[in-house]
Amino acid sequence: MAKKIKVGLAGTRAQSIIQGLRADPDVEIAAICDLNEDTLNHMADAYNIPHRYRVFEDMADSDLDAIHIATPMQCHVPQALYALEAGKHVMSEVTAGVTMDELFWLCEAVERSGKIYMYAENYCYTPEVQLVKSLVDRGMFGDPYYAVGMYLHNCSELIEYPNGKSSWRKYWQFGKRGNFYPTHSLGPVMTWLENERIREIATFAPAGCYNDRGVRQDDGTTTMCYTDSGKVVQIRVDCTSNRPHDATHYHLQGTKGAYQAAGALSSGPAIAIRTEEDPNGDQHWRPLFDFAEYLPDRYKIATDSEKNAGHGGGDFFIVDDFIQSIRENKEPYYNVYKACEWTAVGLLSELSLTNGSRMIEIPNFRKGMPREEQIIKI
Repeated sequence: MAKKIKVGLAGTRAQSIIQGLRADPDVEIAAICDLNEDTLNHMADAYNIPHRYRVFEDMADSDLDAIHIATPMQCHVPQALYALEAGKHVMSEVTAGVTMDELFWLCEAVERSGKIYMYAENYCYTPEVQLVKSLVDRGMFGDPYYAVGMYLHNCSELIEYPNGKSSWRKYWQFGKRGNFYPTHSLGPVMTWLENERIREIATFAPAGCYNDRGVRQDDGTTTMCYTDSGKVVQIRVDCTSNRPHDATHYHLQGTKGAYQAAGALSSGPAIAIRTEEDPNGDQHWRPLFDFAEYLPDRYKIATDSEKNAGHGGGDFFIVDDFIQSIRENKEPYYNVYKACEWTAVGLLSELSLTNGSRMIEIPNFRKGMPREEQIIKI
């Protein structure tokens, strides 16, 4: 029997993947760390986690194999760097970092360590996204050339903690301009546009402030991205506008048809593509799950506990991929370079927006990236 992978959880946001970890027989949740002692004890008691820490470095220096980082986003890179140097594999919540320098440091640290780094972009693992990817891989969309991802989530109540004090989000999210939280929008569509890299971006927002909270975050911020081959990706991140939640608003257009996510008002995700049986299929919508036979096998045979991990099983399979990468010492698909590229789109969108929506190049994050390329061109 293979030795269990001992995982430590940093931050109570790790609740999002706890069920996925518990559903994996190869995993032991061995430790948890949080500054808030009440929250720490509540989670440790609820999930029977044996070791509790208030200081991240103490947990990282303990007898663990891997750490899932789910702390505030400004802590992700400092904690990932420490964990990698301590010989731990890392799975990090979004975003990967909060400055461009952090992204360069992170790539170099992963390469030096020889450890697994995986980006916990769980929206890529929903059954809908994985089914569309399967159809793209089979050529059923023809050549995809335009995609849209929108994260529309009014979460302005998170500006303050329940005690009325300002939260970290007031500054690192709502205090920023541009698409500060891009990867829920980008991750799925870039999964469909496999082997594409975002080459340059330009970001736009309505002039003036339309929210009633007095924060710097623009309402309706939109970034247009060009890939290396000239395909277009549009993303919108809006966490201040007064509207219902719609965080999985995706579209994909190819030469043989299109996909449209459910959205807030439609009956379900829909697809319009040509097939041999329906040569005019690109002219009318069909339910996406009419094509459920093309789901990856592991989604079709998932157990109840795996499906109940969240996001239709996605929160189990993201953990499963991380653990398998550790077992096989194999770089995960959602690696540090994707994490940094997608995060950089958000960081540089602020520079674009505050410079008249200027086009900004995205660095080519890759193994052995030379120092002379670790710059921002304007």
